[in-house]
Amino acid sequence: MYCIPPPGYIRRTNGHNATGAPRARFALMKHLTPTDAAKFLQDNPSAVFIDCRSEMEYFFVGHPVGAHHVAWNDGPDWEVNPHFVGHVKKVASMNRPVVLICRSGHRSIDAGMALEKAGFGEVYNVLEGFEGPLDDDHHRGSLTGWRKEGLPWEQL
Repeated sequence: MYCIPPPGYIRRTNGHNATGAPRARFALMKHLTPTDAAKFLQDNPSAVFIDCRSEMEYFFVGHPVGAHHVAWNDGPDWEVNPHFVGHVKKVASMNRPVVLICRSGHRSIDAGMALEKAGFGEVYNVLEGFEGPLDDDHHRGSLTGWRKEGLPWEQL
């Protein structure tokens, strides 16, 4: 059920997170494919599903059904949300599993590392995110991701 990220999965980063600090790749958090994440959430009703994309992405691109929105970073300045951990604590107690999803599975790693640093003990990242990686034509959503896998999602 738990998936090891493929080699080079964080290929579009420079080895540093959004704050410029070196990225400790894949610390303790577990990584799930979208299908495995959906099954995990179904099998673990106490788990909390957090969509950490921007507000615009969450509302206009769509989001997984049942996901709570807590932006890791958002416009107009795209800086890391200094209240991210506090907002997640409001949605999920520290002793519940937290499953994070973003657009393609990258921001959710940084967000998950922040939660682990704050003491969350069971953090999961959805590999491929909601839209998946870019295809050869630079489009998302055609290769992999939550939506491509046909998992429940909605658009407001």
